[in-house]
Amino acid sequence: MKASELRKLSNEELKEKVLELKKKLFNLRFQNKIGSLSNTAEIKKTKKDIARILTILRERELNKTNG
Repeated sequence: MKASELRKLSNEELKEKVLELKKKLFNLRFQNKIGSLSNTAEIKKTKKDIARILTILRERELNKTNG
């Protein structure tokens, strides 16, 4: 998911998206452990998406307090 798409969402939607992606990451890691995950790059992609959303939320928080 691109950052430009994420910036259009509200804070509540972003927080919901983070929870959704964390559940997905848990399931991907579980599938990887039992050997049924075919595309291991999906784990890295999901982690980056979570980090991207958290970065956007933090930027908004800092902008709100500073100015």
